[in-house]
Amino acid sequence: MEKAIWLNYDLGVGGDFQNLYSWLDDHEATECGNNTAFFKYDFPDDIKTDEDLSRYLENDISKTVNFLPTNRIYIIRKSLDNNNIKGSFIIGKRKATPWEGFGTKVENLIDE
Repeated sequence: MEKAIWLNYDLGVGGDFQNLYSWLDDHEATECGNNTAFFKYDFPDDIKTDEDLSRYLENDISKTVNFLPTNRIYIIRKSLDNNNIKGSFIIGKRKATPWEGFGTKVENLIDE
C-alpha cells in the first residue's frame, strides 16, 4: 500500500544529514521548506495499524541513518484507522514550545 508522508527532521549540530538526504533521495522525496520533505512510501500490505506503519518506517530509516539521542523525526500522514490526518514522532520526542508566553491569552488571576 502506498502512503503519502510528510517528514520533518531535526538532527541538530553533527546529525547524519548525508545519510538522511541519501535516504530521502532514494525515495524521491521533494523539498517542502526547512527540514521538511514529502514522499510516497510503499508499505507492505500486512501493515494494519498506525503504530505498525510508524515502526516500519522508523526501522527502514534507521538502517541508513545513524541517529543521535537528541535527533527527531516527525511524520504526518492519513491514518489507517479512520483516514484522518495523523502526526507522530518516529525518532525522538516533543520538546517544550519556544513560543510559550508570546500569545495574548489572559492568565486566570484567581486560584480556585
